[in-house]
Amino acid sequence: MTYKGKYRVKNINKYAGDHTKVTYRSLWERNAFRWCDSSPRVSKWNSEEVVVPYLCQLDKKMHRYYTDLLVCLDGEVILVEIKPKKETTPPKKPTRTTKRYVNEVTTYIKNTDKWTHAKVYAEKRGWKFEIWTEDTLKSMGIKLLKG
Repeated sequence: MTYKGKYRVKNINKYAGDHTKVTYRSLWERNAFRWCDSSPRVSKWNSEEVVVPYLCQLDKKMHRYYTDLLVCLDGEVILVEIKPKKETTPPKKPTRTTKRYVNEVTTYIKNTDKWTHAKVYAEKRGWKFEIWTEDTLKSMGIKLLKG
């Protein structure tokens, strides 16, 4: 089951962007949004408002990467990608190449291209770039429960 929907920002003064167009594409994103919205550690945040240009090695073309979050957390500005931990490491090669494996490799290459460019983009601005997995969210006290 895919979890997508509109997130209703409660603390509009903390949202840096158009608070009427906040969309989550997973339960983890939705729960991270709730946390950003309510945490006193977060002074400002937004979702998919920062666009990072990147060159994809697969097609040698420029693309646009909309980061999941920009968070002003404890005085630091952090660009955040929210991903399952299993998608942050290269896929394991099966005994025979399958369409699924090719798709996983393609996705992994695109993601690493995005993340490499996002890191440089953030550093040029004095920000950080982080990938938040389920482990990160749990360690921050962000509930991963449904609903």
